[in-house]
Amino acid sequence: MSGSINRRVTRYAEAIAGIGDGATILLGGFGGAGVPLGLVAAIAEAGLRDLTVVSNNGGSGEPDLSIWLAGGQVRKLICSYPKSKASSTSSFTDLYRAGKIELELVPQGTLVERMRCAGAGLGGFYTPVGVGTALAQGKEVRNLGGRDYLLELPLHGDVALLRAHQADRLGNLTYDKTARNFGPVMATAAALVVAEVDAFVALGTLDPEAVVTPGVLVDRVVTVGAPR
Repeated sequence: MSGSINRRVTRYAEAIAGIGDGATILLGGFGGAGVPLGLVAAIAEAGLRDLTVVSNNGGSGEPDLSIWLAGGQVRKLICSYPKSKASSTSSFTDLYRAGKIELELVPQGTLVERMRCAGAGLGGFYTPVGVGTALAQGKEVRNLGGRDYLLELPLHGDVALLRAHQADRLGNLTYDKTARNFGPVMATAAALVVAEVDAFVALGTLDPEAVVTPGVLVDRVVTVGAPR
């Protein structure tokens, strides 16, 4: 089996093939760490529209999620920190105030757990976070042990775009520091998982104990700096 599996693609166009308008994209990254900038650029160049993007934040400035916002490619943003550091009029803040983009605000821990539930095949989870606030509107509230909890539903993606450190041809991934904050859980919650990596290594080089995302979850891997 190992002799026939090769997740590696040589061009960014191959990496994003089949992703269409209206897709829900789980976009890895924590601030400026772990954002797959090459894949972001490829999506921008492909001109995809009407995207729903799940991200920790609303962009840290070009050339990350901000270029999708500037290009009018995002219909809805689901995130925990929507404030963008971009100073242009195409930043998330300006787009939202102008009514040009939708926002679903989700506390950071809830955001991760919703994706984890999607990957684990669970129907959701109860959390006290958000009880009694605007975040509770329209959600089931249940009293457990004398405390109110909100029902939060799984958050699935059509595709997850991740940045990892190293990969082998089976798609096993290691990460660099905080780049792993969202990538591993996103890899479990999307139908298509695409990783951008700093380097490919020979099969058997990666210490199994250091592999964070196993290759069985990964569909395609492209190296940073590959041809567009």
